[in-house]
Amino acid sequence: MLRAEVRKSGESLILISYFVLSGDKNMKQKLSKQNLLLVGFTLFSMFFGAGNLIFPPFLGAQAGVMTWKAMSGFLLSAVGLPVLGVAAVALSGGISKLAGRVHPAFAFLFTLLIYLSIGPCLAIPRTSSTSFEMTVFPVLEQMGVSLNSTVSGTGFTVQTMAQFGYSVVFFTAAMAVAFRPEKLTDRLGKILCPTLLVLISVIFIGCLVWPMGHYGDPGSVYKSGPAVAGFLEGYQTMDTIAALNFGIIIAINIRAKGVEQEGAIVRETIKAGIIAGILLALIYAALAHIGAPAGAAARGMDNGARILTYVAGNLFGNAGMMILGLIFLIACFNTCVGLLSCCSQYFNSIIPVIGYRVWVFLFALISLIISSAGLNKILAVSVPVLNAIYPIAIVLIVLAFLGPLTKRWPAMYPAAILFTGAVSVVYALEQSKFVIPFLTQATTFLPGYGAGLGWIVPAFAGMAAGIIYSSVMGDQEE
Repeated sequence: MLRAEVRKSGESLILISYFVLSGDKNMKQKLSKQNLLLVGFTLFSMFFGAGNLIFPPFLGAQAGVMTWKAMSGFLLSAVGLPVLGVAAVALSGGISKLAGRVHPAFAFLFTLLIYLSIGPCLAIPRTSSTSFEMTVFPVLEQMGVSLNSTVSGTGFTVQTMAQFGYSVVFFTAAMAVAFRPEKLTDRLGKILCPTLLVLISVIFIGCLVWPMGHYGDPGSVYKSGPAVAGFLEGYQTMDTIAALNFGIIIAINIRAKGVEQEGAIVRETIKAGIIAGILLALIYAALAHIGAPAGAAARGMDNGARILTYVAGNLFGNAGMMILGLIFLIACFNTCVGLLSCCSQYFNSIIPVIGYRVWVFLFALISLIISSAGLNKILAVSVPVLNAIYPIAIVLIVLAFLGPLTKRWPAMYPAAILFTGAVSVVYALEQSKFVIPFLTQATTFLPGYGAGLGWIVPAFAGMAAGIIYSSVMGDQEE
């Protein structure tokens, strides 16, 4: 776990600037420029999965001439929040310590839910199923294979058998890479990330050289408030949750490069987060431009994957489809490796009797089973859990940068999380068609509730309530 001894004013934005720009005179250890870039590339690779590929081109196609105004909001939520998440966890000494400021029991349950929901119960299985849909499935269709026919003597369809075989190879390869978490910078940062960037650049440059059209008229959602609509679109990436988990793997890779002092590791982690954020912003902008000129032709397409398929096919034909398939494969593989590593590190830390590599194998096996047989069912459970814990994660990150206030009024942490969690849980249950009499109806009147942001006002109300409680009970510090 990352640890930082934060003095006087606590974890503030000023402290980040101090760590990143000036450094502590006593902290002479730091990564070389090349290694820092590699660690930043590695963190970017773990963030950038299939979902990150899909959202920006769809935004561009829908926003048209409003694309760049919409992207300002998108980058704030899809890049800004995750980068702050990396910094918050680094400064706080890990997600468990950050959540522990609310209550030890909450810290354990919240951290456990995060690792399970973005790990074997959702994100890891999806990396295999999504990459299969974008790589093998189109090839089988083009070959004229009858995917819905039953394989003799098995009772399974050709598609099911093909997906299972693909998943076995996919997770075996991911497991082999994840077995050596300290080597991720050499494998993801040096090889796979640059390859991914080159492939995306090929399609982007193709759009510049052979433009498919002009930016069209914006859709109804982006006409009046494009920045707000973009923020809501970026909010759906939910990368902020992943940011809370990746710090442990980044710290291992920084140590593997020779940096041992805890303060230096914190500083280098924050730098790597900034590099990853810059890369994310650049790639998101490129993907948005890829989608924007195709808006007129893509009006009937309901997701970014179809838009990318349309653009790549029109630009380069079958070669374009191969390039796009490789992009999805590498993006999904990188994310899978990162999630396998961080989830296994966490569970090894709480149940050390089971070794790290055993956890990697178990999570790969569970993900293989789910991706091949029960993904839709597990989504019905995992997505509501993510909807419930995502706002809580954001509020924890915000509180991490309010060190002087939370130190003076410590009840701010539990009160803000209680108020936020109450609304986010009600919203998540409603999205699952479970209505709580009176309570669900009452929360619908909160500003932004329909967009999933109804928790914002209660979060501030909780902070205020925490200040009042600490003041009345006399447990505030001067």
